Amino acid sequence: MKMLKEEFISKLIKEADKHGIELNNLQAEKLYEYKELILEWNKKVNLTAITEDNEIITKHFIDSLLVVKNIKINDKVIDVGTGAGMPGIILAIYFNGEVEITLLDSLNKRVDFLNVVIEKLELKNIKSINGRAEEIAQNLNYREKYDVVIARAVANMNILLELLAGFIKVNGLCICMKGRQAKEELQNSKKAMIDLGLEVMNISEYMLSESQENIRMIIYLNKIKKLNKKYPRIYAQIKKKPL
Repeated sequence: MKMLKEEFISKLIKEADKHGIELNNLQAEKLYEYKELILEWNKKVNLTAITEDNEIITKHFIDSLLVVKNIKINDKVIDVGTGAGMPGIILAIYFNGEVEITLLDSLNKRVDFLNVVIEKLELKNIKSINGRAEEIAQNLNYREKYDVVIARAVANMNILLELLAGFIKVNGLCICMKGRQAKEELQNSKKAMIDLGLEVMNISEYMLSESQENIRMIIYLNKIKKLNKKYPRIYAQIKKKPL
């Protein structure tokens, strides 16, 4: 169901408050404008299968906001496989330039969309780049340069961790936003964590709504040592033989 702007903003603020996240009207208005851009561009670029206002609020916006308490002012953050810009665009709106954000996506059309959003919403301290994670992570301009690397529903953990580890500074934070299968995936990623120098700090579990389908798990990992230069490997090797 399509909501009026005021109704959308009111519901968004109330839903965020349920999770202890305070949104002001300006932030909520920008999120509404972002939603409208998603729906407009979704007609020509495959951005999301979720297009109903209530579901956008819970499954996209609230889901993305769940990590804000673990990001600090002045952190340097990269959102890998950002897609339509979630959570990266949402973090940029929330922090209003006080966090430096890089959006990384492999599809140029999605990056075009992200650039339009950044310009139209006048977002600060954010940029988007087009490229594959395993290649960009070997680029010295990006390798081990970030305080926080984040990915939302990108790949299985034993593949995902190798794609992310190259971006994080030693003692930096890796945030994997997953569904209910996360703990099982983590069990199958023990060797990957050892090889990549990552250790689990915390696992948070959330219910976005009454439905069991809306269980979310966020896995926080600390990077405890510098990454071996051979990682990440080319994607064909990562996929064929995960760590």
